[in-house]
Amino acid sequence: MKHCTGIQNLSDADIDAILSRAQTYADQINAGQPITPSLNGRIVMNLFFENSTRTRTSFETAALRLGANVINWDVESSSIKKNESFSDTIQTLAEYDPDAIIIRHSEYGAPDYVASMVKCPVINAGDSWREHPTQALLDAFTIRQAKGRIEGLTIAICGDIAHSRVAASNMALLTRLGAKVRVIAPDFLMPEKPLAAGIEKFTSMDAGLPGCDIVMMLRNQKERMDPSRMPSDIAFFNQYGLTIDRLDLAKPDACVMHPGPMNRGVEIADDVADDPTRSLILKQVRNGVPVRMAVLDLLINR
Repeated sequence: MKHCTGIQNLSDADIDAILSRAQTYADQINAGQPITPSLNGRIVMNLFFENSTRTRTSFETAALRLGANVINWDVESSSIKKNESFSDTIQTLAEYDPDAIIIRHSEYGAPDYVASMVKCPVINAGDSWREHPTQALLDAFTIRQAKGRIEGLTIAICGDIAHSRVAASNMALLTRLGAKVRVIAPDFLMPEKPLAAGIEKFTSMDAGLPGCDIVMMLRNQKERMDPSRMPSDIAFFNQYGLTIDRLDLAKPDACVMHPGPMNRGVEIADDVADDPTRSLILKQVRNGVPVRMAVLDLLINR
């Protein structure tokens, strides 16, 4: 594993190693045990060209827990605002010899482009609607914690599938790990490109939810679409919002996930998001740290 720019770039051994190392770190964090500073003296650069709370903060926390120094580069105060090109910016930052670069960018394939220009590992923190591999890894980690396995589970991913890099990475990873994956969305939020093999498509929550072990909701990414095609938030919620009644269509022990940020009252109801027994949403947030610790450790110390 040289980089982590997409699920397809990871071997089965890479995925196993990440999830196993993440479990070790999660156990140590939960037990309050000291963690070996395996990245002591290393420099990790966070290059976020788009806004982020969970991903950026969890990567920073992960690096700090491992003893690394973190540079949070700020696009708003950078020379890009003086019309410096993206490639010149990357070449300039690469001259400071970081030990890893974490990048989020609106351009499709930007992390792979950066990886072709620098010597250090590059981690994709989300590019366009293409991929968000560490989110899928932490989602798989969370599902395995909650259900004890992934293989054989039925998992529904619901909402804006067409514009979601989270959906893209999760479809690739979860099917590879043996889950049966369904996508539920109106036609105009279904991707035009073919889905991963074996994925079932539904345009109705009532038809797609029965028999599901996991229900993963997504927000509508209005910044990536023609907003005139979207119904009102209330109309969308009435058809595709996850309510308790709709969740009851799934298995009795079905769990709810959401990568965030949540739009409450649009794709998910408050009582579902905050359900103390069925919602895994805060566990996903917490698991972002040990999973990203594992990715950083395995890449930088490879």
